Amino acid sequence: MLPWGKIEWLGGITMISTKGRYAVRFMIDLAEQPEGYPVPLEDIALRQEISRKYLETIVNLLVKAKLVKGASGKGGGYRLLRKPSEYTVGEILKITEGTLATVACLDEDADFCPREKFCKTLPMWKKFDSIVHDFFYNITIEDLVNRNI
Repeated sequence: MLPWGKIEWLGGITMISTKGRYAVRFMIDLAEQPEGYPVPLEDIALRQEISRKYLETIVNLLVKAKLVKGASGKGGGYRLLRKPSEYTVGEILKITEGTLATVACLDEDADFCPREKFCKTLPMWKKFDSIVHDFFYNITIEDLVNRNI
């Protein structure tokens, strides 16, 4: 099983940033609240011990991606737009991290690599990326709330 945070691989490091980790914690926190009621950002920031200002930047990404909805004013806050079982950790990390590609040539926006046809390491990197993808896309927020992993 892959650990949260740092994955050391042949001397290189792939990291899930605090932005990605905090986004997952934010989504778990929302999932644990009574359904349908907006949760003030300040409350989540306090419970999760995350700077409100930093959390705002993360939440803006989640709102823009239509994972959560925000309401301002008295009684405002954030709420999930789907059931916790319908959110995967992979989709949240994709929004906050941009990519989970292990090597640059496998990034969605990568330029054509002239070595692709004869690269002996490419199959290994593809397999590793597939493992990472499958791992994160098969864990839901509900799984984390219920500690089902």
